[in-house]
Amino acid sequence: MNIAEPEPEIRPEARGVFTPELLDRCISCGFCLPACPTYELTGVETSSPRGRINLMRALETGVLGDDDPTVLEESSFCLGCRACESVCPAGVQYGELLEQWRDHLWHGRRRPFQLWPLLWAVDSPGRVRAMGLVRRHAGRGSQAAGPVNLMLGCFERVLYPRVSREALKLAPELAVPAAQGCCGALHAHNGELKRGKELARELGDALPGTIVSTSGGCASHLAGVLGSERVKEFSQWMIERERPASSNGTAPARNGALPTQPSGRRLRIGLQDSCHLRTGLGVWREPRELIARVGKYVELPSAAVCCGAAGSYSVVRAKDSARVLDPHLDEIAAADLDVLVVVNAGCYRQLQQGIKRRKLTTRVVHLAELLAESELAWRQTPGLTDHAPVVPRTANRLPVGASQQGG
Repeated sequence: MNIAEPEPEIRPEARGVFTPELLDRCISCGFCLPACPTYELTGVETSSPRGRINLMRALETGVLGDDDPTVLEESSFCLGCRACESVCPAGVQYGELLEQWRDHLWHGRRRPFQLWPLLWAVDSPGRVRAMGLVRRHAGRGSQAAGPVNLMLGCFERVLYPRVSREALKLAPELAVPAAQGCCGALHAHNGELKRGKELARELGDALPGTIVSTSGGCASHLAGVLGSERVKEFSQWMIERERPASSNGTAPARNGALPTQPSGRRLRIGLQDSCHLRTGLGVWREPRELIARVGKYVELPSAAVCCGAAGSYSVVRAKDSARVLDPHLDEIAAADLDVLVVVNAGCYRQLQQGIKRRKLTTRVVHLAELLAESELAWRQTPGLTDHAPVVPRTANRLPVGASQQGG
């Protein structure tokens, strides 16, 4: 009996927009749906990672064109938080697919207009340095690069210059060369993938050796281009730098039991994870360990969920960004937090503005600011010199709307 040969599968010709191996890895299992903030908002399949990958496949095969309204809408509606990657059993690298999607689409009239001035401002190291001239950040001098260098975030040095100053106080071994530009994350996530990688390499050349970043998103992008052995996020560096010292007896590790505070209660401190730091670099324990040394750490249910800042998302899609943020603000109010700690400049701005809008009393600070203030209180409080620092409640509270940034 003759068995007919099966007809070969006819597949549409690929356009070369996406890396085939990345696109084919998705098995459409649906585990990503409950992890996706935009699917949580809408309940619409197309606004989930699985739905968007199906759109990518249709774009790759020409079933849908570049100007298809749904293709354009979903390319910008996605936060790019990569929460789907942490629950995907097939190991889909969704962040890379999203970057390739936008790299193909977001040019000319299809690029969100809000991005043009942002990308222009950080494309040149000279422009980035000029932006920081008006603020007293840690890199105002002419210091040369060292074996370990503190990276100055492009917008962080303008909006939150105190972060780099406090980081340098805590880790004075860091060099802070002024001649450094943008890491390229903004470009890579917004349609200029090649330029984003070029800027990362340029920054790597300007900061040889180890690079320490106070911004989780920047750290993740840099590590992806330069290698994780060269890039450390600030909480990583603070934890790693003390372990060798504590093991050889040259310096005590401040990780003992916290003493009872003489007056008032210990601060209730929460954390908002940086999405790319947690998902891309796997860094989430370190900031929690450091926070727990200086107060009562309170884990918010949505601490690991995107706050809606998502790099440029809060600018490009402000209303959707606020919708993503609202559940976070509800949790912060219910938890009665004294302080909310962030490890990324975009999260800082997003949560600070949201808390101010809600008229909550919780103060938003960067981890470096919290630790520096705690260190000062530790030094000034009699009887606590052999223990981890404890911040008096009154020392870490400001009235709503009060200035939290120096210089």
